[in-house]
Amino acid sequence: MKIRIPRRGFLLMCAVLILLVVMVLCVAQILKSVTPGGVAPETDYASKTIIRDGVPYFPRQDITVMLVIGIDRFGAMQGSEYSSNKGDADMVSLLVFDEQDKTIDILALNRDTMVKMPVLGLGGKPAGSRYAQLTLSHTYGSGLHDSCENVRKTVSDLFNGLRIDYYLSMNMDAISRLNDAVGGVTVHVTEDLSSVDPTISMGEQTLNGTQAVNYVRARKEVGNQLNTSRMERQSKYMKGFLNAVWSTLDESETFIYSVYEDVDDYIVTDCTLASLSSLLTRYREYTLNDVITLKGENVLNDSYMEFHLDKEALDQLMLELFYSEKS
Repeated sequence: MKIRIPRRGFLLMCAVLILLVVMVLCVAQILKSVTPGGVAPETDYASKTIIRDGVPYFPRQDITVMLVIGIDRFGAMQGSEYSSNKGDADMVSLLVFDEQDKTIDILALNRDTMVKMPVLGLGGKPAGSRYAQLTLSHTYGSGLHDSCENVRKTVSDLFNGLRIDYYLSMNMDAISRLNDAVGGVTVHVTEDLSSVDPTISMGEQTLNGTQAVNYVRARKEVGNQLNTSRMERQSKYMKGFLNAVWSTLDESETFIYSVYEDVDDYIVTDCTLASLSSLLTRYREYTLNDVITLKGENVLNDSYMEFHLDKEALDQLMLELFYSEKS
């Protein structure tokens, strides 16, 4: 028996999950049913009341949080036989479904953010911790579910033990496939990308699949070479992609079924079709807010860039998104 998903809800989930892999890649996942290859560790993070300026706050129970991870690799998702892999997490975002305000917030985390993360040793067993760029948290483990769990634990700890309900990772191959499936994505190019792809011109342009990958992936060869600039470019692409998706869905209700076949091999998630269907049903009327980014400072350390979070801004955002005043 086929599961029928309400069309309005379907469109909204397309809008929300679009942040997958550089904020554009998750539309097809709506129809994906995935069973993890192994039993993932339970994420039973402690919920603690915190005090700020004499006011007690407790973790909100009326939100659902999904972790979205974009992996800077090509090819089908395949696990490493070692305790580490080469799949950096170039995009890390949280989708926050707010049942009180009837909104969906998108929190984009800078890959260069310096954080404390678990280290996995032989057999995937815990082997201490490390202070490093957030992007490296995915390189511990096989590159599949254990690596996603490592990112989940890292991000959760960053936000005082935040409960993260689901994770979903996708690599770079899905960009060109999804881009071409909607007939190209129109963006307004404001940075000189000629050194990366001479076919991408300044001004308005409809990108093909190859151009789309270069547009959202390029960093070192463009502008100030900071990841914050690339994140802005990815947000622009997301908006253009959404418009293209909606137009395509208006013309063909079977569009997503064919796209799913193209991206199936490039996804790792613990979110089943039943869970996604539930999200569609519960949140189809919610308002999608603008992308939120954390304040901080870029610091060049030897040959790589570090992003140091503004602790006060981090704390304030955490209270606004994940906590409520205790009555």
